[in-house]
Amino acid sequence: MGIGGENVASIKGNFKRTIYRTEKGYIVGLFKVKEIEGEELEFYLNHTIPFTGYFHELNEEDTYIFYGKLVEHEKYGEQFQVERYERVLPEEKDSIVEFLSSGLFKGIGDKTAQNIVDCLGKDTLTIILENPSNLLLVPSITKKQITTLHSTLIEYEASYKTVLELNELGFSTKDSLIIYNKYKVQTIQVIEENIYRLMEDIEEITFKKVDIIFLKQSVSKRDDPRRIMASILYTMEEVCNLYGHSYLEKEEIFSYSVRALGNPIGQNDFEEALETLLKEIKVVKQEEKYYLKKLYEAESHIASRCGYLMRKKDDYDKKLDKHLEEVGKTFQCVYNQQQLEAIRNSFIKNLLIVTGGPGTGKTTIIQAICELYKEMHHLSHEGLVKEIALLAPTGRASKRISESTLLPALTIHRFLKWNKENNKFAINEFCKSDAKIVIIDEFSMVDTLLFDNLLKGLRYDTKIILVGDYNQLPSVGTGQLLKDMIESEKINVVSLHELYRQKENSNIISLAYQINEDCLDQTIFNQQEDLTFIPVPSNNLKQEVLEVSSLYKKKDHSFQVLAPMYKTMNGIDLLNVSLQEVFNPKSRSKKEILINGILFREKDKVIQLTNMPDENVFNGDIGYIESIDNGTKKIITIDFDGNLVRYTSANFNKFKHAYAISIHKSQGSEFDVVVLPIVKGYGKMLYRKLIYTAVTRCKKKLYLIGEIEALEIAIANNESDVRKTSLKNMIIENIGV
Repeated sequence: MGIGGENVASIKGNFKRTIYRTEKGYIVGLFKVKEIEGEELEFYLNHTIPFTGYFHELNEEDTYIFYGKLVEHEKYGEQFQVERYERVLPEEKDSIVEFLSSGLFKGIGDKTAQNIVDCLGKDTLTIILENPSNLLLVPSITKKQITTLHSTLIEYEASYKTVLELNELGFSTKDSLIIYNKYKVQTIQVIEENIYRLMEDIEEITFKKVDIIFLKQSVSKRDDPRRIMASILYTMEEVCNLYGHSYLEKEEIFSYSVRALGNPIGQNDFEEALETLLKEIKVVKQEEKYYLKKLYEAESHIASRCGYLMRKKDDYDKKLDKHLEEVGKTFQCVYNQQQLEAIRNSFIKNLLIVTGGPGTGKTTIIQAICELYKEMHHLSHEGLVKEIALLAPTGRASKRISESTLLPALTIHRFLKWNKENNKFAINEFCKSDAKIVIIDEFSMVDTLLFDNLLKGLRYDTKIILVGDYNQLPSVGTGQLLKDMIESEKINVVSLHELYRQKENSNIISLAYQINEDCLDQTIFNQQEDLTFIPVPSNNLKQEVLEVSSLYKKKDHSFQVLAPMYKTMNGIDLLNVSLQEVFNPKSRSKKEILINGILFREKDKVIQLTNMPDENVFNGDIGYIESIDNGTKKIITIDFDGNLVRYTSANFNKFKHAYAISIHKSQGSEFDVVVLPIVKGYGKMLYRKLIYTAVTRCKKKLYLIGEIEALEIAIANNESDVRKTSLKNMIIENIGV
């Protein structure tokens, strides 16, 4: 259980209390320090320090040594981050008496504990562990007390020995503790029976981790059936996540599994392993399609709920049209026929999809639905908030709904009360939401598993309204829900075609529609102020992007460069290096910091890469570096529209430069001015949905810079994101003719 590195410090003392704990054994708590090793810890000698780490169990009676380092948490300040720990067995007689009578050993009081130590001496604990019959020497002790003492001590020692054994196998201390907290005394038995079970039961334990350890122990068993089965589950998960598929075919699974194993396997061995997984219902087969159980069940559940809602009787209120007329007057809005149909059907139907491109009034419809519901049910603002849930897949998209409706909107994860520690939702099939209507904007971005979990958390009579653009990029995760549901032709759909933003930026929206229809008319470019194409060869692209960008360096809050990929000479990473010098050049007044070879300076534009709900900052949020503290504890403060968030070195990897960002990251956002570089060097990233999504992020002025041939290639390529899903057919089968 040794730990390398010069920066490891240690504290010795007593656990005081738990502040927070997960079921995997991650603990935030308080520790009373009695001894230290490490100068930076002197302040805490004989004081209490907050600590974090993975533990089997802690109690207030024992003395522990924690090994780790002092870190600065961005919100909670200094903490001792524990990398491994030891329990110190009592050595002095008085300490042993206190330990035995502490309550850990049922039925052993002060008097009995004193008698035991008087009889067996300072080596009492070792003597009991070696031979419990030695306790017969203690006057008045019972057989039950002897059994309790011995069994509790053995169990007490077992956890540490097991963790040590897992360390020796090759698992880190953190992983070892997560594994032990899952299986307890059965840990070694589980590993001996099938070490690959760990990757199925514990999210943090991957196939690659387990496989390395297995091959170290059993290098001659590369064709072990357990290993082949694990490779099948691993590759199915990886490939489905990577390409968005819900199922794979047998030949694909075989090919990917061979790659994962790193050695050839016999077709018969593969077939037998796959058949075993089918019998164990870890994989499901329908016709010649093979699904991971969770994906099959998710699609089946979604199809079933769609069927139920479509068969459920319509809910028509005679006062609907009258109230709708009043809402139009409130917003001083004359709705077109498609919008009226969408608003009315939101109240009549139990499941509705509203789809349309940019400028067709999707947001206007959401506003009207909320106001109409409020009027029809005579609700206060607070009452409306309780009954209507406005949701979106990202923080940016939810903020946009909230701004347009003046109602609170949430990400789906926050609505379901997601616990990132155990990856579970508090709102679920056993604890459902009371919402009566749920509206989900940007639905094209929602993946199969997330929607399945949302449906589990909603009552069966909850009305569901899905709003999105059919032609935008599908979800990052598995599935293509909006596409499958619309193409089933079994779900109520209102398609919006009339353009409301046509006059405002006619050519941008016209280009978006030309892209979808694969009919690019190049005369659309450079005719009006809103749409410009600048032809340049690939090797001059970056310079042209910099020249155009420099026109907006004093108003870059609504300006954004969007690019298809990170690498290559014209990729996002190198564009950001150059754009930094345009928008935020070096200055004596601005502090700088080097992070993993990338230079950040005060006033830099950055993008958040992960959700940090406690700080109210989410994946894709864009902010500016407010300050950099290069002291002993390096701190970067980022301003996200007035929300100041502090980052320490522990989470510097949660943001990156945002002068140029990926098109995927831009989903759910809108910018006044967009620069879109497009050259043939972007290769496989040139496809229709990606370019369409980029164009529709722009509200007022769009620059396309690069090669017209690259744009033509992208528009013609509608096959780059073909996904294998079954939801469409499942809905058809469920609802019938």
